Amino acid sequence: MKQSQRIQLPSFQLLAKSAITSGALFGSLWCGSDSISFAQDKATTPAQEAPLAIPALSSQLQEQRLISVGRGLSFLDSQQAPDGSFASHAGTGPTSLAVAAMLNQGRSGDHPAVAKGLQFLLANRKPDGGFYAPDSIHKNYETSLAIMALSLVGKGKTYAAEVEAAAKLLRQMQWGPNQGKGPEDMAHGGAGYGRHGRPDLSNTAFMIEALKAAGAKEDDPDVQAALAFVTRCQNHESEFNKIEFATTGPKDGGFFYTAAAGGQSMAGEEPAGGLRSYGSMTYAGLKSMLYAGVSKDDTRVQAAMSYLKKHYDVKSNPGMGNDGLYYYYQMFGKAFQAIGEPTFTDAEGNVHDWRADLIQELHQRQQPNGSWYNVDSDRWMEGDAVLVTAYALLALSHTK
Repeated sequence: MKQSQRIQLPSFQLLAKSAITSGALFGSLWCGSDSISFAQDKATTPAQEAPLAIPALSSQLQEQRLISVGRGLSFLDSQQAPDGSFASHAGTGPTSLAVAAMLNQGRSGDHPAVAKGLQFLLANRKPDGGFYAPDSIHKNYETSLAIMALSLVGKGKTYAAEVEAAAKLLRQMQWGPNQGKGPEDMAHGGAGYGRHGRPDLSNTAFMIEALKAAGAKEDDPDVQAALAFVTRCQNHESEFNKIEFATTGPKDGGFFYTAAAGGQSMAGEEPAGGLRSYGSMTYAGLKSMLYAGVSKDDTRVQAAMSYLKKHYDVKSNPGMGNDGLYYYYQMFGKAFQAIGEPTFTDAEGNVHDWRADLIQELHQRQQPNGSWYNVDSDRWMEGDAVLVTAYALLALSHTK
């Protein structure tokens, strides 16, 4: 099935024009955060000033965005099962992502599709406080995503008790003393699926996001332990990172999948040694550092920005091509929103309006039925239109 070109249905055109005229836009920020505070990294640099407000989108971009969002939400509505779930063959994760996408795009907890999705998640709440499918080996992942969705309802108050209990479970599952891993261990501070017996950057990024959504502060000990793990997954040597991958690898400032259990990058290894950096993990690592209070002047952040300046792209996931492309888009949106600047200048001096680039790319890639899916790679379930549509809507929620 080929990618569709721009399709504008009359009803969505009217919706877009009406929303623009009234000044009302779909959306609230992913993870329930209204802004990102660049509090000081105690070990390094002084606190940063709050980022300037990003200017409003042009009317044309607002219209394009609203058309895509409206069609995407309609597709999700058509895919909800009678029990309120979305793609439940993959556990509770897709339902959490779909519900979070709907809430981030302006729907309330009382919306029928949202309410049914929440009911499904609550039905999968376990005695340990987690939200996951029976016999799941992805408890951290599924519980983190559920926290992100639940924390968006009622400004975080409706399910505050459930979110608090779920966050407690995440802390218990975090690699550390509970697993006999001290601060010097490569796994310390990270979070993983459970299947591989080691943590990874993707799951750790979701855990940090979930703890933040649950109310954890930047200096929270578990957030800072997670930051240490994130730092070890960067191809950048610093006072915080002296591991072999940082000292002998490509030193390009990018991030790879995990430094634990011998290390792994989904992009493979460098011929001269070291693990290759790639786009989706670099955006995940960067936004995790910012969420954990690392200053934008910190060398770790600057190194990550240097990598991204050389690899700015909305056509592919740098280092991975089409693999994980829509996961990449939602990490791209989260990271740039956390940076808090309207444009991004690449290594060649080209100035990019990242919101416009993301809106236009996703608009072009949307299918005639309102869905998105990865037409070139089904790796990591990106052939599943429900999951990928949720990713795309979440990415768009950062472009307001």
